[in-house]
Amino acid sequence: MYLPKQNDFFTLIEAMPLCIILHDAHSKEILWANAAALSALGFTLEELTPLKAPDMTRDAPKYRRSVGLRWLEGAARTGQRAIEWCYRSKQGVEILSEAVATLVHLEGRDVLMVQFRDISREDKVKRDLKRFESRLKAFMQDLAEGVAVLGPEGEIRFISDSGAHLLNSDVHKLIGKNFLDWCDDASHQRLLAQLSHETPEHLPFSVHYKVQRRDGEWRWHDATCRFIEIEDDLIGHLLLFRDVTEQVQAEEARRVSEQKIEYLARYNAMGEMAVAIAHELSQPLAATRNFIEGALIRLGNAADSDQGVAWGLQNAVRQIEHASVIIKSVRDYVVKLEQSEELIDLNELLRETRYFISLRADPSLIRVEIVPSPEPLRVSCEKVLIGQVILNLAFNAIEEMADLPLERRVLRIQASAENGVALVRIEDRGRGIQAEAQEKLFDGFFSSKVSGNGIGLALCKNIIGRHRGDIWAQNLDPSGAVFTFSLPLS
Repeated sequence: MYLPKQNDFFTLIEAMPLCIILHDAHSKEILWANAAALSALGFTLEELTPLKAPDMTRDAPKYRRSVGLRWLEGAARTGQRAIEWCYRSKQGVEILSEAVATLVHLEGRDVLMVQFRDISREDKVKRDLKRFESRLKAFMQDLAEGVAVLGPEGEIRFISDSGAHLLNSDVHKLIGKNFLDWCDDASHQRLLAQLSHETPEHLPFSVHYKVQRRDGEWRWHDATCRFIEIEDDLIGHLLLFRDVTEQVQAEEARRVSEQKIEYLARYNAMGEMAVAIAHELSQPLAATRNFIEGALIRLGNAADSDQGVAWGLQNAVRQIEHASVIIKSVRDYVVKLEQSEELIDLNELLRETRYFISLRADPSLIRVEIVPSPEPLRVSCEKVLIGQVILNLAFNAIEEMADLPLERRVLRIQASAENGVALVRIEDRGRGIQAEAQEKLFDGFFSSKVSGNGIGLALCKNIIGRHRGDIWAQNLDPSGAVFTFSLPLS
């Protein structure tokens, strides 16, 4: 076996690319340096040996001679000590180094062998990476979009700060949790099917899903997803998602608004048809009344006329008169359907609507009480629309009480003035408003009642709001409910 000689070891150290400087373990003076160290520092061995720390290190507090001596003392005491040290070459070039001092027992004396290497490039790369990481983190935190990596079953393998914010949670609380468990059933099944297989050539695809945030609120997300494989530490589907709940709600509001406009158009057409029917029926009714009155005159002139026949014809005339009154009321009520405000007295509007309310209430034996205000309640409004609000609320109350005991079938409509506004209260003695429906009472659209032809509470709220008023509902004690709307007095 070949054993290198002592001179061979010297030759090996001299040829090493790693910079080596030998210090006396006691005095800390420089004894020797290899070729790599002399080349890096730009000194000859004769120039280097008498130098002290201030002569060959960067002028900074962290590189003072006392700091270097403590480092070397530590190595002499413990056997080895490492430090980050910035040498300065003869030409003034600063060399940021990783230096390791090792105690070595040589024949005749103990030395400290200092090995150092230039890490300035590594330090620059490290600082650049740290700066890039901090910038990227700041950008990701302020993004409106969230970034997550999901496994094939939906488990979260990575999520950005912005993604955790969209889910109203913290990153460390979400890692490892199953994202799909927070989606509704339809979204869960759809996402699971898409995550379970890779798309051809890892092509991205779009997904739309409903997810429950960690505070319990349901939100809509729009996302782009594609399969990624970053070496072995991050494999899964990259999900870039953003919250589109406001857009979804706006679209739904637009759709509902279009339905309301469509309904009002049909309601307007119904009014026009009512006017046409009233006009067409008035003429044959008038002619029928003339014929019957003529027959009565002839019966009256006949000596042997049958009084029973005369009585029947007289009652027929009264019914025709009653029908004429109904037709005239319908025509007067719906003849004005264009959107134009006028100054009216709400007391007068209550009197006009009472007839229609009674037509609906009488078959169910519901007593109608109209309590007008003692003083005029002059408001600027579209008379037909405000009248329809009153009818709708009254019809709802009538239907609510239709199957209740007779003593509870009382509908009370009261008008009053208070603090510069006119108030109309529609009270019933029904079963009241359910607690779960209280908050969303005016959020619905069409009435769900089969026999109801009202315009719905949501549209009532829309009409009153357009007239600068308000509408609300509350339960009465011991039973019943009251719907109240207000309009500013003129």
